[in-house]
Amino acid sequence: MTEEMKQRVAVFRFGGIADFVGGRQLERGETERLIRDKCARRWVIPGSMRTRIGESTIKEWIARYKLAGNKLEALYPQERCDRGKTRAIDPETAQGLIALRKEMPAVLLPTLLQEAHVRKIILPGMKVTYSALYRLLLAEGLLQKVPGDGDPQDRRRFEADNPNDLWQSDIMHGPYVTVEDKQRKAYLLCFLDDMSRLVLHAEFYLHEKLECFLDCFRNALLKRGVPRKLYVDNGSAFRSHHLEHTCASLGIVLIHSKPYQPEGRGKCERVFRTVREQFLSVYKTTTLSGLNESLRQWIDSYNDRIHSITKEEPLRRFIRNIECVRPAPKDLEDHFRKTAKRTVAKDRTIVLEGHLYEVPVGLIGKRITLLYHKHDPARMEITFDSKTYGFAVLLDVNVNYRVRRDKGTRGRDTFDIGDDSTGRYDGGKLFGNADSGEERQ
Repeated sequence: MTEEMKQRVAVFRFGGIADFVGGRQLERGETERLIRDKCARRWVIPGSMRTRIGESTIKEWIARYKLAGNKLEALYPQERCDRGKTRAIDPETAQGLIALRKEMPAVLLPTLLQEAHVRKIILPGMKVTYSALYRLLLAEGLLQKVPGDGDPQDRRRFEADNPNDLWQSDIMHGPYVTVEDKQRKAYLLCFLDDMSRLVLHAEFYLHEKLECFLDCFRNALLKRGVPRKLYVDNGSAFRSHHLEHTCASLGIVLIHSKPYQPEGRGKCERVFRTVREQFLSVYKTTTLSGLNESLRQWIDSYNDRIHSITKEEPLRRFIRNIECVRPAPKDLEDHFRKTAKRTVAKDRTIVLEGHLYEVPVGLIGKRITLLYHKHDPARMEITFDSKTYGFAVLLDVNVNYRVRRDKGTRGRDTFDIGDDSTGRYDGGKLFGNADSGEERQ
C-alpha cells in the first residue's frame, strides 16, 4: 500500500472516531448509541470494497489514537496478512466492469452482470456475485442518483452549540481588479463560524486554487483558533488530499456538502449576498491590495453589528464562550506541509520541485518521505520508517569539490586542484605531470 493510500485510510478512520476523541463530553450511554449508529451506516472505505464498520473496529481505532497521544499516524493501516491471495474480483475484470457501468449508467445491476457475461468481461467459469459488483461500483461512486430528479429534500435549519464547533467556507466570484495593467477577476474566500455567524477571515485572491484556500484557512486558524469540523463545497480545492491530511492532522473533521445542493451552505451564501449589497456596491477600488484593505475594515464593522437571526453581535456571541475555543498550535505551519516520496540516488541526492538536494549517506537507495513548503525549498524535512532525519541540504557542487571524504574511500581525505593548471584528478589522488609519476603533496 502506498504512503498516499495509507494517509487516505487514516483520514477516513479519523472521521469515523472524531465524535469520541474531539474533547466533547458525551452523556451516559451516548457513546454506545453513536457506535451503534456508525455500525449501521454504509461507508465508502478507501482501498476496500467493504461498506460496514464493526463495533470492535471502532473501539480499536479510538484506543490506538488515544494511546499514541492523538496522532494521526496511529490510524495508518497495518500490512495485510493475506497479501497475494485471490480477491473477489480481479483488477482486470474490475476495470472492465467499471468501464461498462460508465457506458450504461442507468441499467440495473442484474442487467449489467448479464451484459458483462455477454461481452466476455466476466470470463466463462468466473463467478462474480451481485453483492461483489455492488460493493465495487459503490466504492467507485457509480451508484449515486442522478441529480435533479425532483424528489423533495428534508432540509432543516441548524446551529452549532459552541463557537468553533463548526466552520463553513465557500468561494464567491468577485469584481475585476487591475494587475500589471491587466484586468483580472478576484475571488472571495470566506470562513464563517456557524454558531456566532462571525466572519473569521475573508480575503480576495486572483485564483480559487488550493494554495489560496490554504492561505486563507491558515489566517483564520491564527486569528480564531482551531474548529472541530469544517464544512465545505465539493470543488477541486476542497477535495484535495492535501487539505484532507491537513485537517486530520489538526484534529478537524472535514465535511463536504452534497453535490448540486448549495442550500446546505446557506449561511455563507447569505454573507456573500451582504458583501455584494453593502460592500461591493459602495467600495470602489482598482487594486487587489486596496480591495482587501477595504474588506478588512468592512468585516470589523460587520462583526460588531447585530445579526438579524441571532439578535446579537457576532463577535460578542463568539467570545462569550471563549473557553471552548482551542488555540492554534505553535507548529501550525508544519501541519500545512506537502508530502512527496523519493528514492535516494547512489550519490545520496534527490530532486524535488526543480531543486537538487543531498541527504544522509545511510538513506542511499531508500524510499523516503519529504515534508516541505513549496515557497521555502531550503527547509525540507526527511522522514523514513516513521523517523526524522533532519533537513535536506541544497546541493552545492563547489563545496563538494573540496569536501572531506569519510575514511575508507578511495584516495586522500581531502583534495584541491584549483591552483594547479597541470594537475589532474584520478580516484581522489592528485598527480603532477603524467610522465613523472610523482604524487604531489
